[in-house]
Amino acid sequence: MELSFGLRLLFANWGRPDVVLLVSPALFSSGVALLRAKCGRKRPGVSIWVQDLYSRGIVETGGQPGLAARCMARLEGMILGSAHGVVAIHERFARYISRELNVSPDAVRIVRNWTHLPPAVPTSRTEIRQRLGWQENEIIALHCGNMGKKQGLENVVAAARIAEETGSRVKFVLMGDGNQKEALVAAGRGLTHLTFVDSLPQRDFQAALQSADALLVNELPGVRDMSVPSKLTSYFTSGVPVVAATDEGSVTAEEIALSGAGVRVDAGNPAALVLAIDALSRDSDRSKQLAANGKRFQQDTLSEATAIAHYDDFITSLALSRGR
Repeated sequence: MELSFGLRLLFANWGRPDVVLLVSPALFSSGVALLRAKCGRKRPGVSIWVQDLYSRGIVETGGQPGLAARCMARLEGMILGSAHGVVAIHERFARYISRELNVSPDAVRIVRNWTHLPPAVPTSRTEIRQRLGWQENEIIALHCGNMGKKQGLENVVAAARIAEETGSRVKFVLMGDGNQKEALVAAGRGLTHLTFVDSLPQRDFQAALQSADALLVNELPGVRDMSVPSKLTSYFTSGVPVVAATDEGSVTAEEIALSGAGVRVDAGNPAALVLAIDALSRDSDRSKQLAANGKRFQQDTLSEATAIAHYDDFITSLALSRGR
């Protein structure tokens, strides 16, 4: 898919840009576009905006450090190093790109992703929960977004089974889609403490976030550096605490600690996940504090205005450095 997109870029009309901003993923089409940009008559400044790290993904989603991982790291470093500038969405990404992929630190900028959601509009929690089929006495742990391999959502299915067997009030809701959804639905068939919800329009999506008791991030054991969960930027705006099932020392764990917006349990430990959500539901003061911390972190660190200001400065400097 990426290579076919890259080939289309070779023959597309780009006009006469001063700066070209590429996004990885897709790394391979970015490499093809970079080649075109460097071979043209008017050579624009080129930057690559790194959302995920391919070379870490090969290792962390089930592979082993070996030839494939080394080859991908070399290719990724070569492509990123050939750009005039690289944007990393997190400090951990920037360190990895410089130290492991051998890209000059001077070429790497850190600009955080911002939330795409507008400020939350007050909603009727009772009405939204009734519409979604959530009972008031249930503790709703909501996971939103992709259901892929990296998310390791089999852990949530196991947690739902434990909640059911122990008579817990915790109920897990998986909202969205992904290449693992069918398998997850099959694994959770018959469980009363697990439901699936299709993706919702933006306004309904925000209302669902606000109406949950906890917002869930779940990662496959071993996932540490390959990506920053984009759902966190939406979670932090909701006024609901976050529970993250992730490895200690992962980039997600670092983000939770930095924001002060949630609690962490070990990845692949479904019993600990149920206990953490249950304990949080019984401590309303702590829940409110975590939720307030998330909103403050979003406003101070993940705001659109802050990110766009950084991009304005970066892209202008990139154009000026190319004599534009």
